[in-house]
Amino acid sequence: MDFGGYRAETERLLLRPYSLDDYDAFHDLHGRDDVARYLPWETRDAEASRKALDRHQTAVLEKDDDGMTLAGFDKESGRLVGEFVLFLRSVEHRGGEVGYVLHPDFWGRGLATEGARAMLEIGFDLLGMHRVIARIDARNTGSAAVLERLGMRREALLVKNEWFKGEWGDEADYALLDEEWEKIATRSIISSNSTAPAAASASGADSPPA
Repeated sequence: MDFGGYRAETERLLLRPYSLDDYDAFHDLHGRDDVARYLPWETRDAEASRKALDRHQTAVLEKDDDGMTLAGFDKESGRLVGEFVLFLRSVEHRGGEVGYVLHPDFWGRGLATEGARAMLEIGFDLLGMHRVIARIDARNTGSAAVLERLGMRREALLVKNEWFKGEWGDEADYALLDEEWEKIATRSIISSNSTAPAAASASGADSPPA
């Protein structure tokens, strides 16, 4: 399913795929130590940002571990707020994963929650995902608060499971099921372009595999 032309609007954000014209804002986000602190990639220099931007323009979810990144722009100022990611982790099991990165200038305003909720809408409502997870550094209490506001439950704490930036790191795992989403969902998307995919499941069918 190709999301290359997808656009969505929430109360305060415009979500769309990155373009090459976004390089300066992209590098301003990816070149910051405070942004990369809890993320699997290192702070990026100019060349690394260019290569990463090329990769982030792909927005196709067809096979296991495909990922889609949407840049989130503040509707009032036009500035890049951050980016929001949805992975298709398993076609067979209709499993996904959500993630987000926010520029520090926009921390503490609820924008991570707003954008991540929109990605859950895409995963559950458009793609028919059954289960969406999120994995974070256990020290990242701000990110944990976002996931809890989204209604995701913490399922596991993996103690010192990964050698992470020079030390052993703990991973906190969160999850949300489709039936749970239906009970708690407060939709963020107020409009999207007409070329967005119609409702369909990640398995390519309207019902779970037998």
